Amino acid sequence: MPGIYLHIPFCKQACTYCDFHFSTNLQAKDVLVTSITEEISKRYSYLSKKNLESIYFGGGTPSLLSKSELQRIFNALKKYFSYTNSAEITLEANPDDITMQSLQDWKEVGINRLSIGLQSFNNEELKWMNRAHTAEESLASVKLAQAEGFNNISIDLIYGSKFQTLDSWAQTLDTAIALNTQHISSYNLTIEQKTVLGLKHNKGTEPAISDELSEAQFLLMVKKLKEAGFLHYEISNFGKPEFFAKHNSNYWLQEHYLGIGPSAHSFNGTSRQWNVKNNNHYINAIKNGSDFFEKEELSLHDRYNEYVLTRLRTIWGCDLDEIKEQFGDEILRHFMKIVQSKMAFLDQEANVYTLKESARFLADGLASDLFI
Repeated sequence: MPGIYLHIPFCKQACTYCDFHFSTNLQAKDVLVTSITEEISKRYSYLSKKNLESIYFGGGTPSLLSKSELQRIFNALKKYFSYTNSAEITLEANPDDITMQSLQDWKEVGINRLSIGLQSFNNEELKWMNRAHTAEESLASVKLAQAEGFNNISIDLIYGSKFQTLDSWAQTLDTAIALNTQHISSYNLTIEQKTVLGLKHNKGTEPAISDELSEAQFLLMVKKLKEAGFLHYEISNFGKPEFFAKHNSNYWLQEHYLGIGPSAHSFNGTSRQWNVKNNNHYINAIKNGSDFFEKEELSLHDRYNEYVLTRLRTIWGCDLDEIKEQFGDEILRHFMKIVQSKMAFLDQEANVYTLKESARFLADGLASDLFI
């Protein structure tokens, strides 16, 4: 079943590493919510199926939305889509936005899963990242959410920064495990050119990321989280049994989704669309009925390349039967020819090829070798 992604492009302040679309000017928040509800009415037909499995509020910082703003969005969704109590409804939240009142509000409007951006338990590192919370607030926010009855919580962590050693990363993982959440997403720090971190790196005031340290931290993370009962189901994602993220899993399994809001992407199996990365342009275009997104029709080769890129990141891997059914015999022969030279990095079970645990850090490069 399909899903809805809603991009809420507002943040209190800019993290040094972040290259997602956002604004720290919150004055347009109310009018942008109105634009989002109007986009839903204009774009709902993009998805042929209207029964949703997941709704995901991302950003930006969706936890900045008020209860009434969230309710307006849900009211718009319910006009055009249906979903049951089993649907996964996720809100990304920063620790400093989590209070008893906000948690109660989120539950009342229908949020049943939280993705909390902790990133680090080191206050010096958090300050360097320009995060708005402290390590103490990180720990308290998770415990408060659990006390308020949220039993499907994911936390985000970042590894690879100059503040970390292998030993300090082990301590971070131990602290995260002790929080007893159902899911952990952990990302290798990357230096993006247009970010504060990227600009400082170009000036020589920030060091490059150590690939060797990052790989060692990755392998340590895999080991420790598996020992703690997490299943490593995608490169950066670890879930307890029955707690894989439905929404993100659908991305990797080529399920269809509609992206709403500035910079949001959509996919319906044959095409991909992406909205403009400018809040004012988006708001004015919605209001005036002008174009606010671009669309690309995907070729057979495009769809095959995306299949390989996403599936190799997961435990579900590349299935020969699916490749033949979706892309035909010629592409299947291409896959089989190239994959034979990559078996040192792959496991094979029946007709399914997955990356060896030790090779997952190299996933994108190995996938590109299989592209057409």
